[in-house]
Amino acid sequence: MAIVKVLEVIASSDTSFDDAIKSCIAEVGKTVKNIDSVYVKDFKVHVKDGKAASYGIICKVSFRVEH
Repeated sequence: MAIVKVLEVIASSDTSFDDAIKSCIAEVGKTVKNIDSVYVKDFKVHVKDGKAASYGIICKVSFRVEH
């Protein structure tokens, strides 16, 4: 039987949501192995002077636990 754990992670990027997701996976992947999926729960754009300044996400990262 497989055991799957889920981490909730907040990530951001100055460029795009896509970059924020890739950054999330890269950073979590430094300490967590066997990442299966990333569910993006929420998106947020920070606005400065009428322009998008940064792109933030809240996501759930699922990974298999080895035993």
